[in-house]
Amino acid sequence: MRRVRKASGERPLSAVPGPVMWVLAAALLVQILWHAASSHPQARAASLRAPPPAASLRVAALGDPVALSAALVLYLQAFDNQPGISIPYSELDYAAVQAWLAAALELDPHGQYPLMMAAHLYAQVPDERRQRAMFEFVHREFLRDPDRRWRWLAHAALMAKHRLRDMPLALRYAEDISRHAGTAQGWARQMHIFLRADIGEREAATVLLGGLLASGEVSDPAEVRFLSQRLEEFESVEKSTSPSAFR
Repeated sequence: MRRVRKASGERPLSAVPGPVMWVLAAALLVQILWHAASSHPQARAASLRAPPPAASLRVAALGDPVALSAALVLYLQAFDNQPGISIPYSELDYAAVQAWLAAALELDPHGQYPLMMAAHLYAQVPDERRQRAMFEFVHREFLRDPDRRWRWLAHAALMAKHRLRDMPLALRYAEDISRHAGTAQGWARQMHIFLRADIGEREAATVLLGGLLASGEVSDPAEVRFLSQRLEEFESVEKSTSPSAFR
């Protein structure tokens, strides 16, 4: 039986001359160093551009605007985390961010996720100017559909109070909830009363709270009891600080 011989063209690595091996090794090293030093394409925050016009988006929706709205939100949410780079929210163009969120809401007016992103995600940056921009965006969108969107403005009011330390802004948001959002939960509709008390307007808060209880608008016994206790506290403070109390 004949033995099968190896192909005559194959040679062992040891047969390669030493100088050639050194040249190959040097070339490989140079290639590795070149790839390591070469600059990879950088994604930049400025590359976030405004979304397509509303008319174009309606055509692109192909009869399913809710699905396209979700796609816009996912694109925006993923924009800060691109291959090889993570873009801080504080470096994003917030005008463009608002435009994308508004476009998503235009396609799906009942959607809540864009407002959640504005209030809880993009408003969390340690940049007061951007925080205010997001809160104002939430306020504008709230006015378009108060009964569905009051939760996000209530959150903005609380953040304006505790994070921005801007009580007038918090009060403005809270008053708009009370004025426009008839279906909002009691704590949100009553927020403006307690904010007035917090800024020293206890007399006005007492009048507002007393009127609310007298109107019969609040029917839940636990809520009535809580508000009545707060009213008594307000009235007690008013009496203790009135000029007659020092006579």
